[in-house]
Amino acid sequence: MKLKFCVLTTMLLTFVILAGTTYSQQTLKIAYVDSEVIIKQLPEYKKIMDELESIQKSYMDTINTKETEIKSKAEDFKTKYEDAQQKVESGVIKSDEELKALNQEINDMQRELQSLDDNLTTYKQTIREALYSKQSELFKPVQEKVKKAIEDLAKEMKMNLIFDKTDSVGALLYGDKELDLTFKVLDKLK
Repeated sequence: MKLKFCVLTTMLLTFVILAGTTYSQQTLKIAYVDSEVIIKQLPEYKKIMDELESIQKSYMDTINTKETEIKSKAEDFKTKYEDAQQKVESGVIKSDEELKALNQEINDMQRELQSLDDNLTTYKQTIREALYSKQSELFKPVQEKVKKAIEDLAKEMKMNLIFDKTDSVGALLYGDKELDLTFKVLDKLK
């Protein structure tokens, strides 16, 4: 990751230097925005977040139900195991066949518990991926709207470069407050 950042920074610096020599007669105008601040100020943001929270709640309800089922079966398993252990120690189970049947029953319960736990883990992973996908889908039009507003403002202000300080690829190490166009983009979107 650091290598990628260094390569991108080097490429950016090279571009700025080359652009500076190309625009020697003209001043290079650079600015930055904080797209995260912009997006959080839009009315669409609350609607999207409410929808994502609603989806997440329904998934969490399912997860809680599955976890309750696993806990219940784990308690049943623990009770059965302790009961079996007590029967073996007290000599109630005398034949090898009875011992094999009891071991088989306990092993089956243990496999079922493991299977339920594995299924829950898989379900949680699927949920994470589905939520991420849904978030990307819902925010895409908003991000495009913000990008268009930034492009329009950059053209109006005759800016040469605008960086997004929330984007790790275009990471901003320093920025003069006068170059921050975040709130001008917000005004443009209103």
